[in-house]
Amino acid sequence: MLIRNCWYVAGWSYELEAGKPLQRMLLGEPVVLWRRSDGTVVAMEDRCVHRLAPLSHGRIEGDSIRCLYHGMRFEAGGRCAEIPGQDMIPPNACVRTYPVVEQNDWIWVWMGDIDRADPSRVAPSKALTDPAWVLKTGQLHYEAHYELINDNLLDLTHLSYVHAASFGADLSWSNTRAKVEAIPEGVRSSRWLVGSPPIPPLGKAAEHTTVDIWTTYDFVLPGVFLLYTALFPAGTAAACGGLPPSDDLPSLHSNFTSQAVTPTSGTTTTYYYSWGPAAQHGDEAMAQLMIDIATMAFNEDKVMIEAQQRVISADPSRRPVPTTADKAITLFTRLMRAQDKDPVERDAETKTIAAMEIAE
Repeated sequence: MLIRNCWYVAGWSYELEAGKPLQRMLLGEPVVLWRRSDGTVVAMEDRCVHRLAPLSHGRIEGDSIRCLYHGMRFEAGGRCAEIPGQDMIPPNACVRTYPVVEQNDWIWVWMGDIDRADPSRVAPSKALTDPAWVLKTGQLHYEAHYELINDNLLDLTHLSYVHAASFGADLSWSNTRAKVEAIPEGVRSSRWLVGSPPIPPLGKAAEHTTVDIWTTYDFVLPGVFLLYTALFPAGTAAACGGLPPSDDLPSLHSNFTSQAVTPTSGTTTTYYYSWGPAAQHGDEAMAQLMIDIATMAFNEDKVMIEAQQRVISADPSRRPVPTTADKAITLFTRLMRAQDKDPVERDAETKTIAAMEIAE
């Protein structure tokens, strides 16, 4: 199932250069991104109305894009403004356009009902220029359904097994359960990992064999993972009484990652991510080391998830047997599938979910 009424990440801002159209596949549809003369982004169907050639093979001309098959020129709003050798322009010679927002170095495209495209619902990821963090980026393409990547991010118990080599995660990740609660637009998972190896073993945290890790993330529509992690000396969790650490409690290391899952079709997905330390805990070199570790780890996920997809495709009738670690998945999936319902029905379902709190 592909959910249309959501804001999807279509790429990094730095990927979209002035004067160069860029094609993206979103929910199985070809979309061309390009910048007007003032730098603002246009998102439109990557399909000329004449012979259906891709406009991403075209040329930007000020605030228009010209198809370089037979020369038809389209304004940013989608209307055809010129047909070479022909004065009369049919009123239906228009290319579909999509609402688009450029925010925090991601380009977000709304693929659903235009009347429901509320920019305030764009997920609050971290900008690469945020002075509080030193962030690097990466992206991967999966031959797998997007829900499998969402499930992977909603259940971090897999770290103990999939990421033992890359992150050095121990069994505390699989043997503990997070507190999971509904929040507007998604779910929040938080927990202490007591006496765990430091992940990552960098800065002051590298001086400790074991640490207490506070980890909390919001997973928001349509599949955006916003994770804050802080490492403290062993005994900190007990001193906090198991409650979240105060904002002014000094940590050995802290980091933040923004990750976005974008379905490119019913069977393929693109995964965008950034990660890095707090500016007070690291520099560009540390951020590069961290993103290299993350890329290694996410490729471990990719191998597992693509193998999982092949098994599922062999017999789609087989259903998974849930565990107590799947509660966040259940809650988020229910919220996600409500987005394409009638607005009244969707709002009622969203209110029901928002009133729920699940303690794992």
